[in-house]
Amino acid sequence: MLKKRFTELALVTATLLLITGILWLTDGDRYITSLVPRDHTIAAVLPECNRAWPVGNFFPWNILYKIAPIPAIILASSSLVILLMGSFRACKGWLAPWRKRAIFILLLLALGPGLVVNVLLKGELGRPRPRQIVEFGGEYQFTQCWQPGEGGSNSSFPSGHATIAFFLMAPWFILRDEKEQKKRYAEIFLLTGILFGTLVGIARILQGGHFVSDILWAGGLLYLLGSILGLALGMHKSTSTSNISNDP
Repeated sequence: MLKKRFTELALVTATLLLITGILWLTDGDRYITSLVPRDHTIAAVLPECNRAWPVGNFFPWNILYKIAPIPAIILASSSLVILLMGSFRACKGWLAPWRKRAIFILLLLALGPGLVVNVLLKGELGRPRPRQIVEFGGEYQFTQCWQPGEGGSNSSFPSGHATIAFFLMAPWFILRDEKEQKKRYAEIFLLTGILFGTLVGIARILQGGHFVSDILWAGGLLYLLGSILGLALGMHKSTSTSNISNDP
């Protein structure tokens, strides 16, 4: 099981680096962003304004931007309820298998969208957003992902909205080693999380808020952190033990 997890981490990391390399070599971030329609009249006066990127303000992209955090809020709230109810003696027995999973969800939320993405990367790298760079009417020079820039805090890399949307995949890490039925649920969470995060990411690209690589690494970092945290908490061991104890 451990070998399988480490192999998966290596493959995901290699895929992220490969796509990033292609984007660097082809200048893919700027090229794809250049295809997004802009209102040049507004951009000439207010280049960093969302209204200069009108498509992102239309349905369904404007709605996706607003609802991006909702699944993460539901998962985190449910996890808190499980932990609180688990402190009562009457609930300890039947909630015991889920308490560790609830802790995982809360820790991943704090580490992924919280510490790593919004504090360490967005707060420190300073990559300018598309609407902030010279090519699209802004004042800053374009920088590649993972390169420091002059965009200040709350910068472009990676996308915070996309990361919180990709968080919908979090149950995948705690259910994927379960029996067949729960494994199907895990796959559903993984696929819907990837789809939801991607759609929110497209909305942010259309709004001039992020480049493609910002979205790529938003999902990639969350997946890597989820896998590493799962290994650190021994989620693969706890689910395997649960499967054995539940066998007739």
